[in-house]
Amino acid sequence: MIVFNILIYYLIIIPVSFLPFRVLYLFSDFLFFVLYRLAGYRTKVVRQNLENSFPAKSKAEILVIENKFYRHLCDVIVETFKSFTISEKEILRRMVLENPDLPNGYFDQGRSVLLAGGHYNNWEWIATSMNQQIKHKTFALYTPLSNKFFEQKMQRTRSKFGLGMIPITMTTSYFEENKMEVTATIFGIDQSPRKPDRCHWMKFLNQDTAVLFGLERYAKTYNYPVLFADIAKIKRGFYGLRFSLITDQPEREPHGYIVEQATHRLEAQIIHRPEFWLWTHKRWKHNRPADVL
Repeated sequence: MIVFNILIYYLIIIPVSFLPFRVLYLFSDFLFFVLYRLAGYRTKVVRQNLENSFPAKSKAEILVIENKFYRHLCDVIVETFKSFTISEKEILRRMVLENPDLPNGYFDQGRSVLLAGGHYNNWEWIATSMNQQIKHKTFALYTPLSNKFFEQKMQRTRSKFGLGMIPITMTTSYFEENKMEVTATIFGIDQSPRKPDRCHWMKFLNQDTAVLFGLERYAKTYNYPVLFADIAKIKRGFYGLRFSLITDQPEREPHGYIVEQATHRLEAQIIHRPEFWLWTHKRWKHNRPADVL
């Protein structure tokens, strides 16, 4: 297996990564044909997710979104390949934070912040570029890959411009060890939880949805402001990012307010441009427990 991983990495991923962007997107077009037209990669999951999320849309409208989604997904795949060799100057040209004054204002006050976002547009480039665009030392919580070879390569790529990578199993110890530092911590808020009975339940995209509660729990424990990351695709290969404040007084907010606000803002993004969310993800694996309101 290790030999196969090495061959894939050095004979496919890295050569593709060195391609100029104009050629890279020709490869994306070819990948779209293979992934969507030929292989039908997870089309049943995508279509079911779209139909459940947008019950008022016709089959024709669903297919339009589905087609656009796969084209965008292939762009994100090749852009992720590009991450292995992209320069700092280039990624900062292509992922632009439009209002750094918002998080930087909290840095100047000596306050750490939590950055909430979903798998929307190019989430990989947000993480890779963020440490260079704000004053805080930036960390991202993540689930390690089961493939050790690619786990090592992805960690190196994500952290090459200063991002700290924290496995989710070490979240509590990370916050305790860094509570005297001024940090920004990236939370992905749209994963499917492993333990639905220990989550916050709410409506999301027309469906009962279990939402991870860690964002709210750590915000209240350490009194960290929570910002939502709203990312727009300007054109192929170029993104704009804006932060909006959810709260800077988390201890005063009612139970569930922070995670619901973050999830509602993600939902609004998705409804506006649904093709940019990760519809291949099996987000709705669980049913709401009978004893949970």
